[in-house]
Amino acid sequence: MEGFFKIKERGSSVRTEVVGGLTTFLAMAYIVAVNPAILSDAGVPFSAALTATCLSAALATVAMGLFANRPIALASGMGINAVVAYGMCGSLGIDWRVAMAVVFLEGVVILGLVLGGLRKAVMDAIPLDLRQAIGIGIGLLITLIGLKGAGIILPDDSTLVALGPVTEPTSIVAFVSLAVAIILTLMKVPGALLISIVVAVLIGLPLGVTPLPDSWSFGLDFSAFAAPFQMVDGQLAIVQVFLQPALLLFVFSLLMSDFFDTLGTAVAIAKEGDFLDENGDVQDIKAILTVDSSAAIIGGFFGASSVTCFLESASGVAAGARTGFSNLVVGALFVVCAFFAPLFGMVTGAATCGVLVVVGFLIMSEVGSISWHRADVAFPAFLIIVGIPFTYSITNGIGIGFIAYVLLMLARGKAKQVKPLMWLAAAAFLVMFIFA
Repeated sequence: MEGFFKIKERGSSVRTEVVGGLTTFLAMAYIVAVNPAILSDAGVPFSAALTATCLSAALATVAMGLFANRPIALASGMGINAVVAYGMCGSLGIDWRVAMAVVFLEGVVILGLVLGGLRKAVMDAIPLDLRQAIGIGIGLLITLIGLKGAGIILPDDSTLVALGPVTEPTSIVAFVSLAVAIILTLMKVPGALLISIVVAVLIGLPLGVTPLPDSWSFGLDFSAFAAPFQMVDGQLAIVQVFLQPALLLFVFSLLMSDFFDTLGTAVAIAKEGDFLDENGDVQDIKAILTVDSSAAIIGGFFGASSVTCFLESASGVAAGARTGFSNLVVGALFVVCAFFAPLFGMVTGAATCGVLVVVGFLIMSEVGSISWHRADVAFPAFLIIVGIPFTYSITNGIGIGFIAYVLLMLARGKAKQVKPLMWLAAAAFLVMFIFA
């Protein structure tokens, strides 16, 4: 084991790796409740979504530990699951299995880019400020989804949105969830977000907000597996993606999100875990990106949305994890969770409100990294940040910002500074806006 994972070589121990793995799991375990809740809005059966979420996370996390030997755990990505549920299935009205086929294809494309050495080239083509803006915009969207799902924010004909009734039982549970999540996160309590969900669920029982399970069956539900290859309206779900050009643009959109989210996450964890080289590059980055890209394929195939690297892994690294052995611990715990669908089915939108808002807050902290003194990148970044939540679409927000960036650089005589791939991306978004 020492020869494979190099535990002592990296200044760690088996006990420290176990503690680090447990810490990482507690920090990201909220996804077991949140992802199925979001995917159920898209039509995925809750129990099937939970099984898919847990097993895909377990498989991808263990794969990262074995192939990259880095303490980076993976699970269904926040933001991309929102695109699946509220973008494709909600706005476009497509079947959830077709949406999973889009995720599957995005994973195939991004894996090809990694193996061909093109993924880094595409990343380098987009200015750092715009990459950061994408994450910030997604954070605001996640926050909006959390507040809306809890009934704290309601649609309004006069003002578009308005504050909901704060004395309703659902709102009370949501505020409890929010308060616990914020306080425990600031106190750096391990598993703070998971604790906030549990407390909110318990508070919701006497208030009539938390539903009791219809069944106490603790088996696995594999009905979402092979979703891209299931039949929808007499055709394979994956075939329907190629018959609807708008869905091919979603493949591009998810690819963009995966690109930047993974890069930022890997750099942040590598900095915490001391595996950045002297040039500031992440060691073993190709292996990390290969597993991450394969995880997107796994997520689409399992019906769990795209699986990607989780920033919460930094908590385990802070606890001392330095090798992929900690990933084995995380993976085992995800497998255990897969058998508790009835319990996770008690989690409501009000109970997850605090998690979504805190995640949005943590992502929003990157806003200070944007070069606000440079209007040619700051203004497009601003359009991305506000465009994603205001249009309720990650794709639209990115597209607006990319087009604005190219136009501003052209107007200021800096067209030569725009990379060819950036021109191509802006043109693709322009075509999408005109013909979508």
